[in-house]
Amino acid sequence: MNEQKDPSGRRSAHQRNLPPDPDARVYVISVAAELAGMHAQTLRNYDRLGLVTPHRTSGGGRRYSPRDVELLREVQRLSQDEGVNLAGIKRIIELTGEVEQLQQQVEQMAAEVAQLRSMRREVVPMTRSNALVVWKPRDRRDR
Repeated sequence: MNEQKDPSGRRSAHQRNLPPDPDARVYVISVAAELAGMHAQTLRNYDRLGLVTPHRTSGGGRRYSPRDVELLREVQRLSQDEGVNLAGIKRIIELTGEVEQLQQQVEQMAAEVAQLRSMRREVVPMTRSNALVVWKPRDRRDR
């Protein structure tokens, strides 16, 4: 095996089995198609349908991320193994995205609640009193 090393002489991230950035736009359409086990024309069709939308270069070329490749594999699995049509797959993808956003919001809100609870412990409670305070506005003539 021919090892590629970076300028410092270390092995590349791929060879160290480190996961690449899931959103890095690194794969051209032919490589993404091969990684996903499909034809490049299928990827173009999925892009037109809005199932998987890769990043576009300034020249218009498609660049796929590892996350896009995983999504392509999921589209293929749903289509071939589960018998879901493309419209159904698109809806599943949309709903999955919404669920992920809602989960992030719940996590943020839980963190805010925890922060507010910790702040509440720092507040000195006021003693309750049954005293009645009567306030009477001054008459304008008293000024």
